[in-house]
Amino acid sequence: MTPPQILISEVGPRDGLQSVQATMPTADKLRWIDALVAAGLREIEVGSFVPARLLPQMADVAEVVRHALTYPGITVMALAPNLRGAEAALAAGVHKVTLPVSASAAHSLANVRKTREAMVEEVRAVARLRDAQAPGSMLVEVGLSTAFGCSLQGEVPEDDVIWLAGLCAEAGADEVGLSDTSGMANPAQVRRLFTRLRAELGAKAGAAHMHNTRGLGLANCLAAYDVGVRTFDASLGGLGGCPYAPGASGNVVTEDLVFMFEAMGITTGVDLKRLMAARAPLQAGLPGEPVYGMTPEAGLPKGWVQR
Repeated sequence: MTPPQILISEVGPRDGLQSVQATMPTADKLRWIDALVAAGLREIEVGSFVPARLLPQMADVAEVVRHALTYPGITVMALAPNLRGAEAALAAGVHKVTLPVSASAAHSLANVRKTREAMVEEVRAVARLRDAQAPGSMLVEVGLSTAFGCSLQGEVPEDDVIWLAGLCAEAGADEVGLSDTSGMANPAQVRRLFTRLRAELGAKAGAAHMHNTRGLGLANCLAAYDVGVRTFDASLGGLGGCPYAPGASGNVVTEDLVFMFEAMGITTGVDLKRLMAARAPLQAGLPGEPVYGMTPEAGLPKGWVQR
C-alpha cells in the first residue's frame, strides 16, 4: 500500500467500551485488538487506568496493554485521569498516555471532580513523573474535551480553549488535541479553532477527536484536515461517548473515516476490507450491542480498489 498521509488513532477499546453497560471478556478484547492490528491501525487506545469500581470494563487494562505491546511498530495508548492512573500506565509500559482536560469548567467537575486549573497541575505532575522515572519512554497527550461546546455548560469560549491548551503545553504535554465530546462542533468552528491551536502550539498541536452526535463527524474531520490536522481519533462501529456529558453519543466511525479519506486519494495505511472484518470480534464480545457505520451497511462500491 502507499505510505500513509494521515494517522488514524483507534479509540474503540477505550472510548467505545467505557460507554456500554456490558463488559467485554478479556479474550474477546485481545482478539479484537488483533484484528485492528491486522487491518493496519498503527495507534490504538487500548483502555483506561481507572479504578475498576468506576469502570469495570477496564479492570483488565494491564493485561490488555501487555498483549498489545507484543506487536512491533504499534503505538499503545491508554487514558489516565490523574497522576495515580499515569503511574500505573507508565509501569505497564504504554507508549502514550492521554489525560482528559475539560475546556468546560462544568464538565471538568462532573468528569474528574477537579477544576481545569487542577487538571493542568495533574498534567505537570505526570510529565515530571515520566521525566524522573523514564525520560522519553512515554508521550503525554492532553485531549481537551468539550472544546467545541458542552451539554452541561453550553457554549465554551474559544479563548478558554486556546488558553487552556497553552497551559497544558507549558506544563509538559507533548501533544494537545481538541475533542468534540458533546458532538456540538461544526466545520467552520473546527477550522477556526484548529487554526488557532496550531498557531499557538506549533508541533504540539494534536489530534481531532470528533463525535457524530449530530451527523457532522466526517465533515468536521475534513475541515480539520483542510487546516493541517493529520491525526484523527475514531472508533470501530462508532462506539463511544462520555458518561459524564449527557447526550454525547458515538465517535466518528473508523470505517467511514477510512473510506472517506481513501476515496479522496488520501492514504491511511488501513486496509478497509480487513477493518470491516474487525467488526466480527467486536460483535462477538458484545453480543446485542448496536454498531454503526454507513460504509459497512452499504458495502464498498463496485470495482473499489484501495491504493
